Amino acid sequence: MPVDSLTTLFDNFNNLRVLIIGDVMVDAYVWGRSTRLSPEAPVPVVHVARTEQRLGGAANVALNVQALGATPLLCAVIGTDGGGDQLLQLLRERELSAAGIIRSAHRPTTVKQRILAHGQQLLRIDSEIETDINADERTQLLAAYDDLLARADVVIFEDYDKGVLSEAVISECIARARQRGIPTVVDPKKKNFLAYRHCTLFKPNLKELREGLKLEFGDPNADRPGFEAAVTRLHEVLEPETVLVTLSEYGVFAQQNGTKTYLPAHLRTISDVSGAGDTVISIAALCVALGQPAAFTAALANLGGGLVCEQIGVVPVEKQRLLEEAQAAKL
Repeated sequence: MPVDSLTTLFDNFNNLRVLIIGDVMVDAYVWGRSTRLSPEAPVPVVHVARTEQRLGGAANVALNVQALGATPLLCAVIGTDGGGDQLLQLLRERELSAAGIIRSAHRPTTVKQRILAHGQQLLRIDSEIETDINADERTQLLAAYDDLLARADVVIFEDYDKGVLSEAVISECIARARQRGIPTVVDPKKKNFLAYRHCTLFKPNLKELREGLKLEFGDPNADRPGFEAAVTRLHEVLEPETVLVTLSEYGVFAQQNGTKTYLPAHLRTISDVSGAGDTVISIAALCVALGQPAAFTAALANLGGGLVCEQIGVVPVEKQRLLEEAQAAKL
């Protein structure tokens, strides 16, 4: 794409409103140093230097959407607990609307706490449940979704298998978006992998593709026929317009209208892959909303996913740097 066209595309991101529905969470970090093992058990003793809380899951997708210049509209269910209070405070600090956030006394807010020392993660502690939301929570969630859908240009389903996106919620939300002609993009997990029929873009990674379809095949370099047969099967079952598969060190694959695109990974100094998928789906959603072809969408999303892997922790993509790298790569 010519440089001026790329600039115009990135400017057009600013006009988009993106509805993100799914599992939000708090990513908590404890940073410290460790110089000895505990006398109580063979585990390191970490002396805490600082702590930090960040928005995670679907809320990190909202941060990526915001960082790209678009307006995120977040829709989710959280608890009436300290983690929920913390998440709402983080939303306020980042000037993100909580209008679509439902609070429930029947489930905790997902909090993932990471213990780090000397640049390495030693332990992660997850506070959560994974049961589907109940009937009352579902009614409230769909009402909030309807309100936000009236203003949205594209919908992102951000599924972490924490119970917000049940099969009933997924089918109802896709149907309502289709009725309004609003495209839907999906970042799936294993539990409801085959529930996203007739979405616009479906973005699994290689592991999710294997587990979701219950098929065994090698990586695309070693077993391209097996991999492409799996993608064909996915098209048959879900009938999406586009499939975009992130392939980790092998790059990314996209298929639209029978056209297949393989793109290699960009060589990076990888510090942490956390949140890369959130960046990829955010970029893909904006490109879908603006009618970009699958090959370009995959290339830009692949570039953005690589950029965030250079930083420790779950962080959003930097728009200006993404634009500069896209221009340098002559996307």
